[in-house]
Amino acid sequence: MMDVSKKLKDEKYRTSKKVKDLKENFIDHLNLTLGKDFKNATMWDKFYALSLVVKDRVLERWLKTQKKYYESNDVKRVYYLSIEFLMGRLLYNNILNLKIDKEIKKAMDEIGLSLDELSEIEPDAGLGNGGLGRLAACFLDSIATLSYPGYGYGIRYEYGIFKQLIKDGFQVEVPDDWLKNGNPWEIERKDRAVKVKFFGRTESYKDKEGNTRFRWVDTYDVIALPYDTPVVGYGNDVANTLRLWSAKPITEFDFDNFQKGNYVKAVESQAIAGAISKVLYPNDAFYAGRELRLKQEYFFVSASIQDIIRRFKSQFGNNFDIFPEKNVIQLNDTHPALAIPELMRILVDEEFLPWEKAWEITTKTFAYTNHTVMPEALEKWEVHLLERLLPRHLEIMYEINARFLDNVSKYYPGNIEKIRNVSIFEEGHVKQARMANLSVVGSFSINGVSKLHTEILKERVFKDFYDIWPEKFNNKTNGITQRRWLLQSNPELSKLITDTIGDEWIVNLDHLKNLEKYADDKVFLNEFYKVKQNNKIRLSNYIKKELNIDVNPDSIFDVQVKRLHEYKRQLLNVMHIIYLYQTLKENPEQDIYPRTFIFGAKAAPGYRMAKLIIKLINSVADVINNDNEIADKIKVVFVPNYNVSLAEIIIPAANVSEQISTAGKEASGTGNMKFALNGALTIGTLDGANIEIKECVGDENIFIFGLTAEQVAKLKESRLYNPYEIYLRNENIRKILDAINNGYFNKNDPELFKDIFQSLLFGLNGAQADEYMLLADFDSYKTRHKEIDFIYRDKYRWNKKALLNVARVGMFSSDRTIREYARDIWKVKSI
Repeated sequence: MMDVSKKLKDEKYRTSKKVKDLKENFIDHLNLTLGKDFKNATMWDKFYALSLVVKDRVLERWLKTQKKYYESNDVKRVYYLSIEFLMGRLLYNNILNLKIDKEIKKAMDEIGLSLDELSEIEPDAGLGNGGLGRLAACFLDSIATLSYPGYGYGIRYEYGIFKQLIKDGFQVEVPDDWLKNGNPWEIERKDRAVKVKFFGRTESYKDKEGNTRFRWVDTYDVIALPYDTPVVGYGNDVANTLRLWSAKPITEFDFDNFQKGNYVKAVESQAIAGAISKVLYPNDAFYAGRELRLKQEYFFVSASIQDIIRRFKSQFGNNFDIFPEKNVIQLNDTHPALAIPELMRILVDEEFLPWEKAWEITTKTFAYTNHTVMPEALEKWEVHLLERLLPRHLEIMYEINARFLDNVSKYYPGNIEKIRNVSIFEEGHVKQARMANLSVVGSFSINGVSKLHTEILKERVFKDFYDIWPEKFNNKTNGITQRRWLLQSNPELSKLITDTIGDEWIVNLDHLKNLEKYADDKVFLNEFYKVKQNNKIRLSNYIKKELNIDVNPDSIFDVQVKRLHEYKRQLLNVMHIIYLYQTLKENPEQDIYPRTFIFGAKAAPGYRMAKLIIKLINSVADVINNDNEIADKIKVVFVPNYNVSLAEIIIPAANVSEQISTAGKEASGTGNMKFALNGALTIGTLDGANIEIKECVGDENIFIFGLTAEQVAKLKESRLYNPYEIYLRNENIRKILDAINNGYFNKNDPELFKDIFQSLLFGLNGAQADEYMLLADFDSYKTRHKEIDFIYRDKYRWNKKALLNVARVGMFSSDRTIREYARDIWKVKSI
């Protein structure tokens, strides 16, 4: 008989940190898992084998963590439901969090491989698009690092949002086939698959006690198959779980149809079910796209709620009285809002709880984070679509609404306007369900993500709800994980900081305050400057290699990388670039400090104006970059397919961070925090977290411009804002817009950008002219840019300001944010 203890001892090399064991483990995975010898293995094989080596050490912690959560009945679990998780590459991140980077590097060196080269092979997981998904990923990192029992739930998108190509200056979307070679980090869990229902009808019946019950019948069902990715905490023994659902048909292959020659019909169910988890944010400009998006949202929340209940019952049976004591579900914006009626459906229809008890449990379990004040982003679903796709949930939502409005009418008798505003359903030509209202009604906590954003929620967006439930509302300013956005993405700066003040900042970002004492130390500032220059050279090399554009690393790197939306005002940035270009054309000897403007942005496939702005950026770049008269004083670069891995190259190289959204439109922003942490100075409006960054770094270390949120709101309400008048009296603006309108930047198609001109001066398709106040803010923006030009020439002064940004942004760690969630909302403790 085999000596099991001896075998386990022999296999300890699979979790060992010793270099010799790491090497042996690597060769074993290459040979015995992948079936390759070293000579014939591809670089992908070697990356995969190394990932499995790291995964062995991750799984040891993961199993211990899960065991610990189940061993105690005192554990309260946090479930974070998000339509996006923008995780980025995991190999190097996991190595750093396991604190085995030195050992892995040495092992790979001795084998003849480069860890840096291997980590570059990994594709970015196509699980998100912008700030919402990256925030979710930062939160998972902090939850694990702080040892909170946490789980992420989302969708395993087969193709992500899309891979962005730029052809003739236009965005072209192609599938992001990030899974084509497999994913070494995920674990398929067929034993945890669940059934998710769609369509069908409801019917009533009497139970044994004579109570009227409802069941959902004649449904079209799909299988939700979970894939688990462990999320490793930094320097501890915790590994939590990100569970992503993939849609599969109940029967993948219809043999009967195949035998009859109906070959397409034989695999039709596979295509229909599989579409649910194919892509993130399908184009919802048409009915089928909206139906698919609604399917996605219900699919992942239904599977997740079923999974949460299964886990609870395995430990506590049917004692649902304690369900809110053991579970808290955080809704990351409105996409998971259907989790509320889904929990009600299961508790009432399947667990047979009385409505009142089920609602009490539900409203003590859910918390809602709002991420936007943009009306179009506050999701609404047509009632006829809900009725067709989710008939039982629509009934439940009607009942929730009726009971809620009955209570409201008691406190506000006859106040029809308030009742109309807080109703879950919006009457109109097409009746719609307002998912933000559902989220507020069904949650015990509603939080904004910056001080300004939370005040706007209370005073404008959810004012009527705030009047009813002021105690529900709170602020949790967003944060970022320094493990990803400094330790991993900026190793030279990390080393300089650690060599100077120690490494406590990795788990306590407030420790960076100790850098302030070096703000006048010219030797340290010179080292700090060298790090920035090296990062700029790295980015310059990337731009040359990928785009064949020469950029000067001694120029100011002025960066705006984020999702393309009109309120984020990439167009304002372009207008300023055109102003500088026109100034130089009129006077080539004009003293302008060389500047490289760097953009990265994806536009939603159906968002025509956003895609037109991308074309304008590239057209302006083509003209400026090929104009020898301006002697390389300006360069414009659009980096295609912006993602986490590109951010890790771009952000450490930035001198100037463009955070220029219309005041009152950006909920928080997290890019602003990443740039400041890496020593870029912000030019921005008093919007989102810019306000709190200003408070932390000091007025003199940030370039604030433009109207405030209050001024924007008053100007809009007054209806006195007339951008055409500004155009007529402001020569600079007139010349800029005329150049856009008359085809100067696109001589082959002079009419191409006329809609941009039209939207700014007269409005387009019924929208207000210059809805996002670009012309109102332009002169202020231009003035602050002149200050940047002037101050940057004094390297000592600039570097001091940059260092103080790094030293003073400790509060923007996602660790601080998660501690506040845990203390104020979730009421969970570290394990």
